Order: sequence, then C-alpha cells, then structure tokens
Amino acid sequence: MTMDAITADSVARINGVALNNPGEVLLPDALRQRACTELLRQAAQSAGLLAASDAPCADGVISEAASAAIEALLEQNLKVPEPSEEACRRHHGAHASTYRAGERVRARHILFAVTPGVDVAALRKRAEPVFLDVRCHDSRASDRFSDAAREWSNCPSGAAGGDLGWLSAEDCAPEFARELFGRIEVGVLPRLVHSRFGLHIVEVLERKPGVAQPFEAVRGAVELALRQQVFITALRQYLSLLAGAATVEGVELDAADTPLVR
Repeated sequence: MTMDAITADSVARINGVALNNPGEVLLPDALRQRACTELLRQAAQSAGLLAASDAPCADGVISEAASAAIEALLEQNLKVPEPSEEACRRHHGAHASTYRAGERVRARHILFAVTPGVDVAALRKRAEPVFLDVRCHDSRASDRFSDAAREWSNCPSGAAGGDLGWLSAEDCAPEFARELFGRIEVGVLPRLVHSRFGLHIVEVLERKPGVAQPFEAVRGAVELALRQQVFITALRQYLSLLAGAATVEGVELDAADTPLVR
C-alpha cells in the first residue's frame, strides 16, 4: 500500500478515486469506512461483477448495482463456517451479560458534533479537556458534568445537563450502544465515544441489567454473533490484501479498528 500524506483541506483517494468532497472533513472512522467501500467497489469491477461505467461517489453513497456486486464479491471470497455447538455454548457462557433481555441504562452525554466543514482534529482538542475535567472533577462539590453539558454540548439535551433518560440498545446508534450495554460500570466512560454524530463524553448514572437468558432461548443470536466475528476477521484480511495492492492517499487503513462495510 502506498500512503501519501495530505493536508487537512485535501481530498483522500483510493487509486485516484476521491473519497470526500473538497472541504468536507470526516472523522477518521467515517473516512476509513468510505475507503473500505471504495476498495471493494473497485475489486468488484476488476472481478467483472460490476460494470466499469459504475461511477464512484465522493459522498460515500454507492449505487445499488455496486452494493449488490460487493455482496457477490464477498460471497465468492469469504468463507464463513457454521460455529459448532461447543463454541456457541462457550461464547454464551463468557458473554452472558450480552444476552440479557430488557437491559436499560440511564445516561447523560456531552456531544461535540461533526458538521460539514468541522476540523475533526480541532474538535477532539476541544473535547479532550472537557472530558478530563468532568472525569476528574469531585462530583460531591458540584455537578460539573451538568454544567459542562450546558456549556459545551451540541445536543438539545445539553439544556437539561445532557440527560438522555433511560435507554435501551434499540434507542441508540449501534456504535453508541456498543459502548453502553453489556457492561457493569457506572460513571464517566473512560474514553470519548465516537459515533456518526460526533464525539461524546458519556456518563452512566444507573443500570438495570435485565434478565439472563438461557442458551436455548438465544441460540440463534449466539450463532449469528460467532458467524459475524469470523466474517469480520476474514473481511479485514481481505481488505488488507486489497489495500496492499492499492495507492492510498490521505487515509490510514492499518488501524486495528478499521470499520467495515455495513
């Protein structure tokens, strides 16, 4: 993979194809997402699964034909075996909290929103001191989180001190829910949470763990989770091979958390 440095105002590219419009600033995860999609779109064209005339889009939205071609490409190149009964039971035992029914979390947040033209690096520099302040502040003296939410949050909830009320996983964007649910901790989460909306400082105030589900009741969900794990590993390896043969400008694809096509 050839990796060329570019400035914050430049356009990232895969084999010369633009991933963003001039002046459009994206979170690193969103930019890597577009890069992965474009790598697969081009691979589908090379495999004869997509017409050469299919036009790339710098806004991250691909055509229906490209989406279907990528699905066919992955079906051809990725082999996902069915998980064994033993593996499923072992996974369920190790992740019992993930398969509770009715889990709810009472939380509040401070949102640093990503909007067109926002400098993401500058946004992080603005968020991190606030994060450290609320995480290290003595809550017995005053409610610093609530004050900071009113001062800094770009979410309407800021007027209420960032209060989001009681949430279920279904109420949240998946990347946000992954940080909140299936855990036991309360308090300010130990790192900024990235979502499609921006950067969040999140505090869990209370948890209702829900009811543990026996293996037989969640067998299908366990099997799906294990298949997804294998699929993700295989897809990352495949994307790594594609990236290694591509000219990549302005986006880092070697990160361990390279997002996948969804």
